[in-house]
Amino acid sequence: MINGSIVALITPMNSDGSVDYASLEKLVEYHIEQGTDGIVAVGTTGESATLPLSEHIEVVAHTVKFAAGRVPVIGGNGANATAEAIELTKAQSNLGVAAMLGVTPYYNKPTPDGLVAHYTAVANSTDIPQILYNVPGRTAVDMLPETVARLVEVPNIMGLKEATGDVSRVARLRQLCGADFKLYSGDDATAREFLSLGGDGVISVANNIVPRQFKAMCKAALNGDTAGAIAVEVEIISLFDSLFCEANPIPVKWAAHRMGLINHSHIRLPLTELSPKYHGLLLEAMKKARIEVQ
Repeated sequence: MINGSIVALITPMNSDGSVDYASLEKLVEYHIEQGTDGIVAVGTTGESATLPLSEHIEVVAHTVKFAAGRVPVIGGNGANATAEAIELTKAQSNLGVAAMLGVTPYYNKPTPDGLVAHYTAVANSTDIPQILYNVPGRTAVDMLPETVARLVEVPNIMGLKEATGDVSRVARLRQLCGADFKLYSGDDATAREFLSLGGDGVISVANNIVPRQFKAMCKAALNGDTAGAIAVEVEIISLFDSLFCEANPIPVKWAAHRMGLINHSHIRLPLTELSPKYHGLLLEAMKKARIEVQ
């Protein structure tokens, strides 16, 4: 399965709010050229919360089409209703995705037993590999390592995106889940350390705008070259905070637009475009990362 540098891809939109498929194709080509190891389509950074099901599936399908087998695509299939997650899963099962990424059900705060039942039902609705996604800062539920370990027994649950930023969990997860279970960081600020402690890859926001550097950092960390990984991290570390000065993906869409990667920085309500007071902060971080802006 997929290791290394994986981008949580933004969903580019036109000024009227419709999906900009020309820019989406451009983004996919950009990441293939830069060596990105995998693409997540319509995850949190791809604005899954504001894309209706039909549009969600269409964006995933187009991403797979544009990738044309040159890089694996992971489709987002998370929902806070299990029935909806199953519907998303079944709809993507014949699109050619390499795997699916399902966030823990948000807002309704399921128990550990509820999480196990939810993910088991979703996994049993398809034969496509499933990646669990724990991001309590957004969902209000923390899927503990002991709960993840129960789900390892489900045949096509093959990994976890862990976005708590708590790298002390890596060893515990590896102990409980075994060597073959894939562990992906979902926190850019601790990604390098996560890999050095035994992680398999990173599903990253910053990767949208610094894919070459992010790939180099991941590759060095996975190869045990800590000094080399830190040297690359130093170049881009300012982005890890500035890309979250407002809710993701507000800043990263603005940055991608300033780079000319997408035609507009439009984002769907209730999110709004980046506040002018943060423009200078983000531009300075981009300058430190040696990003050219238009």
